[in-house]
Amino acid sequence: KVAAATTTCVLLRGDSGTGKNLAARIIHYNSPLESGPFVELNCAAVPANLLESELFGYRKGAFTGATTDKRGIIEESSGGTLFLDEIAEMPLELQAKLLSFLESKRLRRLGEVSEREVDTRLIAASNRNIEEMVSQGKFRQDLFFRINVVNCNLPLLRRLGRDVLLIAEKFIHDFNQQFNKSITGLEFEAEIKLLAHRWPGNVRELQNVIERAVV
Repeated sequence: KVAAATTTCVLLRGDSGTGKNLAARIIHYNSPLESGPFVELNCAAVPANLLESELFGYRKGAFTGATTDKRGIIEESSGGTLFLDEIAEMPLELQAKLLSFLESKRLRRLGEVSEREVDTRLIAASNRNIEEMVSQGKFRQDLFFRINVVNCNLPLLRRLGRDVLLIAEKFIHDFNQQFNKSITGLEFEAEIKLLAHRWPGNVRELQNVIERAVV
């Protein structure tokens, strides 16, 4: 249902390693936008002073080092999906500019006067408690309301019961192909250990465990 609603903002919540990136891709590739681009940016991985130009692009000469015109990732995602991971790490002043774009679907590159219209669908993700950040003045309330249209909470791996074994079998299949192995599955003792583990790293930790075992 979420995938079909191509103009609806989605906020994915969950601890690190619960698969927010995968969930975003599932939404995109099962939507009418699947033939369009899927553009991803981890807001925590880009220095704050560079994040604006990464998102909105810039005009040649807008600042030192801007030797050519450059489209930002919002423009790059036109006709598809923009996935902003760790959106809670975005500086407050940039949050206001993102909100303005979401409301108008128009943006201005750094150093430009004219605006450009961009049609893209936003999926955001965070492992932070954004409501608490709003109360502390660290995240704009109006932006939170704008991105929190459909809220999807991704569960911790240890809460998935025997689904842990299904996911492990999928990883075994994948790593068999990657490393040219022919492992047939899990022994009973291995299943017991997988089900008993707390998985603080969630699905990412399980993937690494299976990869190590296959290697």
